[in-house]
Parts: sequence; structure tokens; C-alpha cells
Amino acid sequence: MTKKISLIEALIPIVFLVILLAFNVQAIYGDDALSGSNQFALLLGASVATLIGFKNKIKFDDMMEAVSKNIKSTSGAILILLFVGGLSGTWLLSGIIPTMIYYGLQILNAKIFLVASVIIASIISLATGSSWSTSATVGIALIGIGKALGINEGMIAGAVISGAYFGDKISPLSDTTNLASAVAGVNLFTHIRYMLKTTIPSISLTLILFTILGFFQGSKGDSVNVDSLLLSIKESFVISPLLLIVPAIVIILIIKKTEPLIALMIGTLLGGLFAIIFQPDLIAGFAGVESIDFNSAYKVVMNSITKDTVIQTSNAKLNDLFTSGGMAGMLGTIWLIITAMVFGGIMEAIGALNAISTALLRIAKGDFGVFASTVTTCIFFNGTVSDQYLAIVVPGKMYKKAFDDKGLAPENLSRTLEDSGTVTSVLFPWNTGGAYNSRVLTVDTFSYLPFAFFNLLSPFMTLFFAYFKIKIKKVKNK
Repeated sequence: MTKKISLIEALIPIVFLVILLAFNVQAIYGDDALSGSNQFALLLGASVATLIGFKNKIKFDDMMEAVSKNIKSTSGAILILLFVGGLSGTWLLSGIIPTMIYYGLQILNAKIFLVASVIIASIISLATGSSWSTSATVGIALIGIGKALGINEGMIAGAVISGAYFGDKISPLSDTTNLASAVAGVNLFTHIRYMLKTTIPSISLTLILFTILGFFQGSKGDSVNVDSLLLSIKESFVISPLLLIVPAIVIILIIKKTEPLIALMIGTLLGGLFAIIFQPDLIAGFAGVESIDFNSAYKVVMNSITKDTVIQTSNAKLNDLFTSGGMAGMLGTIWLIITAMVFGGIMEAIGALNAISTALLRIAKGDFGVFASTVTTCIFFNGTVSDQYLAIVVPGKMYKKAFDDKGLAPENLSRTLEDSGTVTSVLFPWNTGGAYNSRVLTVDTFSYLPFAFFNLLSPFMTLFFAYFKIKIKKVKNK
């Protein structure tokens, strides 16, 4: 007979996993830990959780069923990752990404670049309702421009992610925004208006911090010769504003609520078509022929979608930028997501997650205690279950009654779920959000984490408002 798992037993797999992951990153592999060691660490953590499950008479089939359900829930994310890999390959081969970088270098300078990146990412994400789509489109271009200007890639990625998650969080088109309001039982626009009370201070502080960081960046041309970069880009690619039609189409499709997989597929195919139209000499060089025909063009475009694409220029700085791993380059991230879902599924099946959340509820004192417990649980779920949707849904269901019992309006719950569940997913390398953004932006999670100011500030802002009872709406007594 299955018995209820104890809190100590629930914590054992997590403590084991945290120690092993820290050892991998700090002592052995460093930034290369995501190449495989952390994935296997997640499986070892899942093995420890399985042994605890056996001790508590939990059937192996039940644990595997939970794992299967978890992996199934990430199938959409996995397919999106594959298509983003393909899209980045054709957008590089066609000259779309080089064109974005070329014009960006002429418009942006190092001192305003970081704060401008936050604003640009915010606008695109607000319009599309998707932080992931923002990272995969303008995010890639901003990383290229910023690196060419000599700015630390962690800062650039932190600015892109801060803006992308701000726009995603307040957009009525966002799936997480709709999910949080639905779980808490709040009207969507009521939820967004109430959430602005904590979100505006968070993004304001973020803009201030990136403005300050901008003061310490070199002026345009100080750290790199921009004219030399522009010349090298034009030598390697045909640069034309017409190439920007493709990203514009993809963004419009997403705004129009086209399924992301369809929008990314269209973007990938258009990228391949524009490569044939605008970069025939580049394709001929890859194919080893004097002029392209159908077979050579098909092979080069297909390779750019599925495999590595490396374009050499006369400038070494650009060679690092003009590299794409294609779909194959996303397989390590997909492996990470799958192993994270294995760990999270078994932890859920053995009752470990429920035991920990129940313990948090027991120690919650007063209104602030309920807010603090919700924030802690959301972040905990992002770090263990590794999926931001579960980090919204499960705590939302758990704490709904607690908020009601305290006379707190449901808007408080929906706002807290967004301030802690949505935005912190990107801070964990093994979470779907962290794995995706790290791979798409080609920046290690721990490199951008200190600069993802909006994502770091949001949970503290909601706790600050709760502790000092600022804008905390109560339900009127009937």
C-alpha cells in the first residue's frame, strides 16, 4: 500500500541533484556542463527519487506514466526548438541575420545598446505575446550586433530576456498571461492591469540598471572598427533591406496568432528561398560549383536547416557570429529538456512535490506568508519540474483556497504566479525556458543570469508589495 512520503525523503533527490549539478559546473566542466554531464545528473537524481518511491510502495509503472505525461507536455517546445535551429540556419545563409547586424551597427552605439535592446525586445514580445519568438527573431540579431560592438554577451542576453519577458508578461496574446488569469479565476484585462502595479517598477529599475551599464561601454568604434565590420559583411553577403521582409512576415504571423510551428516553418522556407535569390554565389561556394542548379541549391539549403553552417569572413569577430548549428545544434538542449522531465515526473509521482508544498503552507503566517509560500513554490517548481506552465498551474491550484481564506482578491494570486512562475523559468539551465533561450541566443544561462534584471527583480517586487501591504486588494465582506 502506498504511504505518504515524508518531507526529508522528498528533499533527498533535490539535495543530491543540486550538489551534483554544482560539482559539474564549478569543479569539472564549467560552461560545458550542458554538453551531457548535467543531463545525466538529472537522470541520477531521478534514480534516487525512484528508490525513494520503491521504499514507499509506489509502482514503477506509475512513475513512468508521470514521466511519459511530462515528456508529452514538452513535445511542442521540442518541435519549436528544432524549427528555430532550421530557421537560424537559413536566415544566416540567406543574409537575413547579417543584414540585421549590418543595419543595426549603423543605428545603435554601445552606450545606448543595452537599454535599446530591452525596449526593442519588449515591443516585439508585447506585439507577439511570445518571449520565445522574440529571442528567436530580434534576439539573435541583437546578440550579433552587441557582440560586434564589443559588449559582454551575458549583458546582451540579459537585456533581450528582460525585455522579452516583460512584453510576454503583460501581453493579452501571451499563453502564460492567459493561463495565470484562468487558474486564479480572474478576468484577463483585470489581471494585466493589476499586474502592472509590480511590473512597471520592475521594468523601470531594469531600464535604469542597463542605462548605467551603458555608461561603461565604449563609444561606437572604440572596441571594434565598425567600418571594417561593415565592409567584411558586404564582402561576404548581398545586403538588402528586402531581406527584412522575411522576419517581418514571421512577426506578423505570430501577431495574427498563427501557430508558432507554422510561423517558424514558413520563416525557415522563406529563408531558404531568399538564400537562393540573394546569395547564389555563397551557395555555389558551399556546393563547390561555378553556378547553382536545383540539386546544389537544394543540398546547401537543406544542410543549413539540418547541420552546421559556418561562413568565413575577413574579420575574425564576425566568424564567431556567422555560425549556426541548424536542427542538429538543438539536440543537446532537447536532451536536457527530456531528462529534466524525467526527474520532474518521478518527483511528482512519488509525492515529493506535494510534500514540500504542504510543508510550506504549514509555515505560512499572515498575508505575507501566503505570498512568500506561493513565490517560493513557483520558483521551486521551475527548478525541479522544469516547466513554467506547471510552475503556474500547480501552485495556482494549491494556494487558491489560501488566498480566499485570507480575504485576498484572486488578482493577488494571478499576479504572484506571473511575477514568480513565468519569469524565473529562464534562470534555470535545465528548465525548458532556460534551455531554450540559452541555445537560441548561444549564451550560457549562468552568463546571462546576473543581467536578467527584470526576471530577478519581479519575485522580490511582489514580495516587497506584499510585506508593506502596497496595492494589495482585499475581497469586501458580503
